[in-house]
Amino acid sequence: MKRFFTVWSGQAVSLIGSALVQFSLVWWLTIETRDPIILLTATIVGVIPHILIVPFAGAMVDRMGRRRVMLAADGLTAAATAVLMLSFLTGAVEIWHVFAVLAARSALQGFHWPAMQASTSLMVPEEHLARIGGLNQSIQGLSSIIAPPMGAVLIAALPMGAILSVDIVTAAVAMLALIVVRVPEIRRAQDAPPTSILKDMGEAFRYLWTWKGALIVMVIFMAANLLITPAFTLLPLLTLEHFGKGALEYAAMESMAGAGMIAGGVLLGVWGGTKRKIVTGMAALTLMGIGVSVIGLLPPGGYLIAVVACLFVGFMLALVNGTVMAILQKGIRADLQGRVFALLGAIANAMIPAGLLLAAPVSVTLGIQPWFAVAGAVLLIIGGASFFAPAVMRLEDHVAEKVAVDH
Repeated sequence: MKRFFTVWSGQAVSLIGSALVQFSLVWWLTIETRDPIILLTATIVGVIPHILIVPFAGAMVDRMGRRRVMLAADGLTAAATAVLMLSFLTGAVEIWHVFAVLAARSALQGFHWPAMQASTSLMVPEEHLARIGGLNQSIQGLSSIIAPPMGAVLIAALPMGAILSVDIVTAAVAMLALIVVRVPEIRRAQDAPPTSILKDMGEAFRYLWTWKGALIVMVIFMAANLLITPAFTLLPLLTLEHFGKGALEYAAMESMAGAGMIAGGVLLGVWGGTKRKIVTGMAALTLMGIGVSVIGLLPPGGYLIAVVACLFVGFMLALVNGTVMAILQKGIRADLQGRVFALLGAIANAMIPAGLLLAAPVSVTLGIQPWFAVAGAVLLIIGGASFFAPAVMRLEDHVAEKVAVDH
């Protein structure tokens, strides 16, 4: 656990730096273009490379040292940010430069995310995985609290080139933590026959295919990504055009969502969730749908209610992500975790570009709010229906069976 928290602390610092830079770039694109198509395109190019590369990356993570993979991903991400920083400092920046760096960071995250998730289950005892899931959601929330207001202040005080340097410094902190810590690895038996990356990916797919409950949960996350990502991608424009507010007010909405994630993560870290963790996760998904719908139904004068709704949505999101991730980390065989997590992430995230492409014409013709209202209603229905799906409600029974067989 001491090793885990050393690595985790470095990654937490890096996450906050990345969130600050992400906020600054999104607001720069919002002010420069005031175009929902540009914001949606930025999200698409920041997602598609991850989706395409992560299944192959997961197989490579299980073959290579996970510590080396995370070091390389952090280092190359900092290098990509440095290139964009120089473009801003020299006055040569174009919108496509921002898109290119977002794409590069997305691809590198495709390597980093499965490596970190697979390493976590090797350093953290099974009985504490849900609590660590809550802690992870809390640090996600903390980054959402710190990054937006800090980004808004830095935007007013510094040029974008200087702001981007923050990401480089925080990435160096994460790399230093990885350098000084030995991360456990799963090694193949020396007499094991050599296999190809495609064969390794096929093994992960077959492993997942036998777990019906996990497949249904994956479909639920696909639906959530289809609906939620476009909505919150357009949140800066909703703040600017519907509520008539500026960067600080947008930062307040993002920060309140982060505060909700911290509160939900702390609660999960202390409580651990219901006896059946999936009940906690699906109940939170249902309630999250209500919060999203509220944002979509507010009049222009309802900004303060929208801020509270963001707090509520963040709280429920932490419970959903923390419980489901803990179930999967416990149930997936250690030597397959890089591949299976990568496969799950790729399939679930594959719906994000589809949602963004669908949201673009809808937001232009009907406005941004209808998307929030419909997205929330659908999540409410999906979350409620999951309680009548035996494969979902018995998800953890299958985990116990798989753990017994794998041991």
